[in-house]
Amino acid sequence: MTPARPSGRSVSERGSASLLTVTMAGLLVFVGGALAGVTALVVDHRRAQSAADLAALAGAGSPADPCAAAARIAVANGARLVDCAPAGADLVVTVAVTSAAWPGRALTVSAQARAGPA
Repeated sequence: MTPARPSGRSVSERGSASLLTVTMAGLLVFVGGALAGVTALVVDHRRAQSAADLAALAGAGSPADPCAAAARIAVANGARLVDCAPAGADLVVTVAVTSAAWPGRALTVSAQARAGPA
C-alpha cells in the first residue's frame, strides 16, 4: 500500500496535472492552427469570388474584347482568368486564386460569375 498524503492523494498521482495541462495546451494549439487554416481558405474563396464578380462586370461592359477586359480586372484583383465564355448577351467567367492556407501546400480556389446587360 502506498503511503497517503495529508491531502488524501497517493504519491503515485503526483504530476498528473502537469500531464493534463501539456496535453490540453497541445490540443489547443492544434485546433487553433486548423481554424486559422480554414479561415484563410474562406478568405481566399471570398477574394476569388470578388475577383470573378468584378471581372464579369468589366467584361460585360466591354463590347470590343470582353475576355481581355475580364482578364485584366482579374489580375488586378490577385486572381487569374481560367475561363471566359460569352453566353448569349451574358459573359461567364471563372477565376482562380492560389491559397497558402496550409503550410507547405498550395491550394487553388476558384469562383465563377455571370454578368450581362441590365
